[in-house]
Amino acid sequence: MKAALLFLLAFAGAVHAAEGRLKSGVFEPPRDAPGFTLDGSDGKALALSAYRGKVVLLGFGFTHCAYVCPTTLATLAKARRKLGESAKDLQVVYVTVDPERDSRERLRTYLAAFDPTFIGGTGKPPELDKVRQAYGIVARKVGADPASYAIEHSSFVYLIDRAGSLRAMSPYGSSADDIAHDVAILLKK
Repeated sequence: MKAALLFLLAFAGAVHAAEGRLKSGVFEPPRDAPGFTLDGSDGKALALSAYRGKVVLLGFGFTHCAYVCPTTLATLAKARRKLGESAKDLQVVYVTVDPERDSRERLRTYLAAFDPTFIGGTGKPPELDKVRQAYGIVARKVGADPASYAIEHSSFVYLIDRAGSLRAMSPYGSSADDIAHDVAILLKK
């Protein structure tokens, strides 16, 4: 009986320790998230540094994306809802890989369909190239028709803590539960 109780206590301690670990790919050690300033979908300058004190989920995509981007944004919206009241300290930032079609207004309308608090970033191609390079995002135009081309791109979501440090990278397909779990941990720090 005593051995079983000790086993259960040890198991509960291991589970509790695992709950304190991020489920996404962790940056060890954490490093400063590369800063940027772009045109925000809210009509203001979008500076990553403006969100210090909040946890930021930073993603890259485009509004004409058929599958990956809407899936990612729906997952981020669901994760935000799971956080309840603490979601006030979370900001989703979505940077376009398609500045030819993604104006501030288009981004605002598109992102609001997922969550009205989401902020999009756009700008001139050289500005966006620098941001993508800083985060290791690859983007490539596929097709020549201006109305129907697609963009193949990396689809990670970066988790940036309240101090502006890159803490983790969540791959496409991560669940809303796992993302909410990771954000909850970062919100406590």
